[in-house]
Amino acid sequence: MIGRLSGSLLEKQPPWIVIDAHGVGYELETSMNTLVALPAVGESVSLYTHLTIRDDAHLLYGFAREHERALFRALIKVNGVGPKLALAILSGMDEDAFMRCVRDDDSKALTKLPGVGKKTAERLIIEMRDRFPEWENGSHAPLALETTSGNPPPRDSLADAEAALVSLGYKLTEASKMLADIDPNQSTEVLIKAALTKRMNG
Repeated sequence: MIGRLSGSLLEKQPPWIVIDAHGVGYELETSMNTLVALPAVGESVSLYTHLTIRDDAHLLYGFAREHERALFRALIKVNGVGPKLALAILSGMDEDAFMRCVRDDDSKALTKLPGVGKKTAERLIIEMRDRFPEWENGSHAPLALETTSGNPPPRDSLADAEAALVSLGYKLTEASKMLADIDPNQSTEVLIKAALTKRMNG
């Protein structure tokens, strides 16, 4: 099992990144909360990881905080919740916000996340309430990651942000609506974060 990966950040193509560790490029899928905390391409990075082995692929997921990984691992144990939906949940809200939803029986907030209907939200609340001891003691401390500023955003940052939202499970029309009225002259990561915040607060 690969538990942590350190190296140079080679690529950022939301929700995928590539880390060069001793000459080997590891492709990881991350939550949007982790993505926006990443440094610039070419800089050093260290992430907690979770490896999923399937018959047709070995999939590696990266997390900025150990607590985020712990919640991911708890979520994929819930019936009907796979890695893709777990990442969508972690992209739409952080660990503390999710905990509040469970403790307050706030299924309405959970249904704003892609792929989470009323029944799934209710199941998450019931099952995750019992799983809190498994992950709530995880570390909240982030790794040494800093959001990059000062670099001009790529011309296709808006298209990349839209594609990333679609990959999370939002419909194309919904992703476009989420990005509407947001200044497009920003990095992909900033656009994604703003769109997700707009969605949750809407």
